[in-house]
Amino acid sequence: MKLKEILDKTTTFFRDKKIESPRLDAELLLAHGLKLERIQLYLRFDQPMKDDELTVLRELVRRRASGEPVAYILGYRDFFGHRFEVNSNVLIPRPETEHIVEDVIAWAKDKNEKFGFVDLGCGSGCIGLSLLKEFPHALLIAVDLSESALQVARKNAQALEVSDRVRFVNADAADAEAVMSAYKEFVGKDKVDALVSNPPYIAHNDPQVEENVKKFEPNTALYAENEGLALLKSWSDIYSKHLSSDGIMLMEMGMSQGPSMKEHFSGLKIFNEISVIKDLSGHDRVIRGVTNG
Repeated sequence: MKLKEILDKTTTFFRDKKIESPRLDAELLLAHGLKLERIQLYLRFDQPMKDDELTVLRELVRRRASGEPVAYILGYRDFFGHRFEVNSNVLIPRPETEHIVEDVIAWAKDKNEKFGFVDLGCGSGCIGLSLLKEFPHALLIAVDLSESALQVARKNAQALEVSDRVRFVNADAADAEAVMSAYKEFVGKDKVDALVSNPPYIAHNDPQVEENVKKFEPNTALYAENEGLALLKSWSDIYSKHLSSDGIMLMEMGMSQGPSMKEHFSGLKIFNEISVIKDLSGHDRVIRGVTNG
């Protein structure tokens, strides 16, 4: 059987399984299994497949057909122009989370500082480490309760060559004493310039969560009490006291949580500017607070 036949049959199989992007997934998995770039598949359409190659490809197709995300099968996901290792211990980075990185960059464009960043619930490290790549003199405290997640983030820091500018803290993000102690020691400041976070914000009974997300991604990184608002509110409350007088706080949230989080940020009485950033679908996605003295 030739490569093109395998690709076409896999695409049809995925389409029958109601997989959202059958052709793309088929191309990514076949290229991964054959250790090729995607474009090379089209240059080798007439190449006959060996038995050992077919065995590898069948296993990859089986995993995807079971609902396992492509990113976990490949072992990586691209985010903000960088490749991040991922596995089932961390959430898969998503495009909407890039809004946080973009907004910090916009906020910092007229500033000439050696920034100190904190990333709460860092997971793979995609937010904080992407910021380190943008700001060569910045330092980062990356916090996660999961040591398994931090192992992934450490590998990503090494791959991105920013390990010397990040300190990983294995702690509950609500433990401000541990986090700020590490921050003061590593960054040398008392106040945080930019706090970023993609916390758990999904309500336990949310019917819109995809089955494969619930099945494969770490539940502790997905769900929170109080209709998903508990950690958004508690973490922002705790760290608003540690934010610089010229600082920014950005937290990803659910599409229905904008009004509640705007009200909560207003009640903290520290922000001069409060806004909600919408994702490319027009949904509320990030709550943003800026202090200006």
